[in-house]
This record gives sequence, structure tokens and C-alpha cells, in this order.
Amino acid sequence: MAVLDFIVRQPKTKTEENPPLLILLHGYGSNENDLFAFAEYLHPSLMVVSLRAPHSLPMTGHAWYSIHFDAEQGKWSDDEEAIGSRELVLQFLDELLEIHPYDRSQVHLLGFSQGAILSYGLGLTYPKRFASVIALSGYFNENITQLPEPKDAPALYAAHGSLDEVVPYDWGQRSAELLQQKGFAIQFDAFPVGHTVGQEGFYKLLEWQNALFNS
Repeated sequence: MAVLDFIVRQPKTKTEENPPLLILLHGYGSNENDLFAFAEYLHPSLMVVSLRAPHSLPMTGHAWYSIHFDAEQGKWSDDEEAIGSRELVLQFLDELLEIHPYDRSQVHLLGFSQGAILSYGLGLTYPKRFASVIALSGYFNENITQLPEPKDAPALYAAHGSLDEVVPYDWGQRSAELLQQKGFAIQFDAFPVGHTVGQEGFYKLLEWQNALFNS
């Protein structure tokens, strides 16, 4: 039994080689079924695995780490729990190899909101483990991330709704700008939506991902 619960979509195009892997990381209060709605439309060569975060919340929701809404500084993230979840994902990837073999050189991350924050933390702290990171409606948390040399970083894509009422648009934009200033190549797109992935944004991330696989 794997350390994290998950659901999987096998590649639509099969070869004799192990497939590339895409890990989906949902947002706070959601579950593994949320982003899995994307799976049907993602690149056909991918094995798509959607994870359930380890911390249970009321009404069947889950979280990668606690958010203390009553903290003096406003929303306060539990960085220790976030680091713990980051390491759990790595452990899960090792276990997944035994259940569903995949190409270890082609592991990709797609996260939304809290899942995007964790995706940044995973992809940048362990750049040799990941080939790309798609961060949607999230931001870069320096407290859970150790930056690599820019040349060693995975391919990076970020998008954010300019009307986001949960994770402010400025947080996502500033994160991309900060990484760019530090020498990282990252594409950042903005869309006139709230805390969601609209149709235009979804098509844009597919375009970016398809270009990555076809390069």
C-alpha cells in the first residue's frame, strides 16, 4: 500500500519503454478527484497520477499542510507540515515504481493553489527528480524550498487568475518575477478569472506542455 492514496490514468499511447509520469497535487480542502478531471485531455504519452493530500479536513477535504486563519499575521502556513508532505511525495514516487513503473527521468508536476506551492517546493528543491513544474494559482514559498542553480532547474510554467480572491494574483506574479530575477526561466500567464482554472488557462497550459513534449 502506498504512503499516499492516489488514482491513475494509464498512458493512451503505449510503448515498450516506461512512460513519463505526471503527478497532480490538488489544493487545500479538495481531494484527488479534483484535478483528475484534467487527465483525459493531458498529453497521451503520460501516466497521470493524482494524489490525495495526507491531512484530513471536515467534509471529505484534504490538505498538504495546515493553514491557521486566526494567526496574528493573517493566513499562516504550517511550513513544517508542508516539508513533511514534500518528503511524503518523494517517498510515494519511490513506492510507485514498484506498482506502476515509469521513466524516472521524466517526472512532471502539476499543482493547483496549495498543490502549486508544494510543486514549487518539490521541483526546485529536488531538480534532479523532476523534469517540469506547472504551478497554477499558487506562489513560491522560500521556507519550504531550496533553490538550485538555474541551469539545473526543471522547466517552469505558472499561471494565475487576476481576480483571484483566495491566493492574491500579486503573490503569483511576484513569485515568477523573483525567480526570473534569480536567473530561472519561467513562463507566467495571467487570465481574467478568480481562484480557478478557466478554459483559456487550461488550453494555455496544454499548449506549454505539448511544446515541452514535442521539443
